[in-house]
Amino acid sequence: MTLTSPSSGIATGPAPEPAPEAGGAQAAVRRPSRLRAVAFTIGRKLIAAIVVLWGAATVAFFAQLALPGDRATVILNIRDGQAQLRTPAELAPIRAEYGLSHPVIVQYWDYLRGLLVGDFGVSYQQFRPVTAIIGEQLGATVILSLTAIFFAWILMTVWVTLTAGRGPRVRGIGALVDVVAAGLPAYWLGIILLLVFALGLRWFPVIGGTGVDGLILPALTLAIPLAGFMAQSTRTEFERALDQPFVISARMRGMGDWDVRIRHVLRHATIPAVTLSGWALGATLSGAVVVESIFSRPGIGSVLVAAVNSQDLPVVVGIVTLVAVFYVTVNLLVDIAYTLIDPRLKAS
Repeated sequence: MTLTSPSSGIATGPAPEPAPEAGGAQAAVRRPSRLRAVAFTIGRKLIAAIVVLWGAATVAFFAQLALPGDRATVILNIRDGQAQLRTPAELAPIRAEYGLSHPVIVQYWDYLRGLLVGDFGVSYQQFRPVTAIIGEQLGATVILSLTAIFFAWILMTVWVTLTAGRGPRVRGIGALVDVVAAGLPAYWLGIILLLVFALGLRWFPVIGGTGVDGLILPALTLAIPLAGFMAQSTRTEFERALDQPFVISARMRGMGDWDVRIRHVLRHATIPAVTLSGWALGATLSGAVVVESIFSRPGIGSVLVAAVNSQDLPVVVGIVTLVAVFYVTVNLLVDIAYTLIDPRLKAS
């Protein structure tokens, strides 16, 4: 088709063809590629999590074999409540009951197969399934862990908002407190809190508190080091966000310093803490072993200590494996969530 000038009647050449919809086609090509990349990343993380769990279970199994003494003798001595040498006739029923007469590879296979269906074996001391023993105490430990994470978020948010991006002296004090808090050992901190607030001020029960007042000190014992650890990464992001253009724009509109920090900066700075919360759940579950012993609280930590003292290996292995499962599963879910939210993370 040829265009003609309306004033001169002179042909000006062929009319331009409409531009093809290149962007839509390219987007359609990129979308399946991006979905494949995300699926590949998630699959890789899932395989890595399975390998970690298999490794933890394997180490727990062979740790039993590395302990000195005969396991059948240990089981029988636990049942009778006295340590003595046993005859082969006495040990034979125990070996048959627990499969100890089988080759190690067969025992290992039976052990892994039981883990897949949630069977951790039978307690040497209580003669009950390990899953039942753990299930009775797991709720108290989970409540303690979630409360500790909640306290850690409050402490971290308030402290970083108060001290980040201030003058050199305030920033230095804030960073120093972060480092000191992150390095506090739970057993030392728990004893100090117990001496000051339970024995000294009598604000909380000394031992065995099962109500809300008995939960605060154990949760703070786990929360303070965790808050210090999360604050270190959050502080860096907070101070970086303070220099961003959207903060400068908010200040130019007349927004006050606290409004800028809470409404704009804080939500950008807490992204690293969200990532660390997955790690924190596993850390608090494992840290509950010490805290529950200090404060004489019910939970899997107290069960683990009692099982170690009595050499109740199925309970020990069951709790160790369960903590590993929690730790890996939560971190896997966090990684998958971040991959779905921002597929660019596959590059890292």
